[in-house]
Amino acid sequence: MANKDRNKTLLLELGKLPENNQCADCSAPDPDWVSYKLGVFVCLNCSGVHRNLSNISRVKSIRLDFWDDELVKFMKTNGNATGRATYEKAVPAFYYRPQQEDCAVLREQWIRAKYERMEFTGETKYPPLAYTTAEHRSRFYEGMLWKKGKEKGQFQRRKFVLSEKEFTLAYFNKEDPSKGPKALISIKDVNVTFQPEKIGHAHGLQITYQKDSHTRSIFVYHESGEEIVNWFNAIRAARFAYLKTAYPTGSDKELRTRITRNYLKEGYMEKTGPMQKETFKKRWFILDSQDRKLLYFKSQLDAEELGVVFIGTDTNGYSVSECIPKRTRGNRWRCGVTVDTPDRQFVFMCEQEREQREWVEALRQVISKPMQPQDYTTEANIRGKS
Repeated sequence: MANKDRNKTLLLELGKLPENNQCADCSAPDPDWVSYKLGVFVCLNCSGVHRNLSNISRVKSIRLDFWDDELVKFMKTNGNATGRATYEKAVPAFYYRPQQEDCAVLREQWIRAKYERMEFTGETKYPPLAYTTAEHRSRFYEGMLWKKGKEKGQFQRRKFVLSEKEFTLAYFNKEDPSKGPKALISIKDVNVTFQPEKIGHAHGLQITYQKDSHTRSIFVYHESGEEIVNWFNAIRAARFAYLKTAYPTGSDKELRTRITRNYLKEGYMEKTGPMQKETFKKRWFILDSQDRKLLYFKSQLDAEELGVVFIGTDTNGYSVSECIPKRTRGNRWRCGVTVDTPDRQFVFMCEQEREQREWVEALRQVISKPMQPQDYTTEANIRGKS
């Protein structure tokens, strides 16, 4: 007969091993749930997805549930390292592996792709069939997405076509492609990130690119979680192929960090003008740490920014601090942030002290990073427009 306390202790010790002390699916620390059919240790959030895969995975709590001797023996002979060797054997370099802070659809589809669809065991070639793989240089992905339109902010079905051969992403206002695309976007400057809260849909995706020295954004979603994650990774695949061409000596590890990125910080602040006498106006801000840009918009779903502030290093004359501004005409918020650049001082106001601290910390994080050669070009372009 199983000894309940002994088996719980054995499982807790197994969970502390280096190969098991992070969630098998999102890397959250100290997982205390187990899929006893797959033999992996998972966190509470990921265990909820496993629970919906009852024909493939069954979960138990290490601390709360009863464990018999046979299940403990099974977990001893398996574990997260064994699971990765089986279910993550052939994950492409471009494929995004979700972390614990990522949105639900990314984590769910990663788990389903691994254990339900068996996409990375090496037995079937990834990407999916919809992403043409007959010839590496002719890959493309196409389909319908709901895109936010200009008028009344309504979402409308639009055809999107991604071409790895041309390094372009196109979308069409009409389903008939013979009329030509509404926009043809170069993959060179594309970023894509999930934004479910901002867009108001669990599968919301923001696609950002450069056009005429401005940052443009497209907001889309798809009803299917699998389809929107396929789009996300298809764009990452095209980006990775472009980076391999642009930086032929770069390793996969180096290039992976440049495929796509989440923004370091987003949110509303109030902003005044260059004289600091103008009325404070509420604006939506995005801090892009990779491009060292602080962009601001009238609202969070605007297609184009109102302006941009380059964030350099302290040795180049950039700094950030908390402040209490001398003039507060028109502002409703009281927690100030001052950003000093070689050209001018920017004053922003946050609603709460917590947001003030978060903005200062995020900006300092960018300022502390050494500038890369391409950053000096970006700085010159932005300062030249101001």
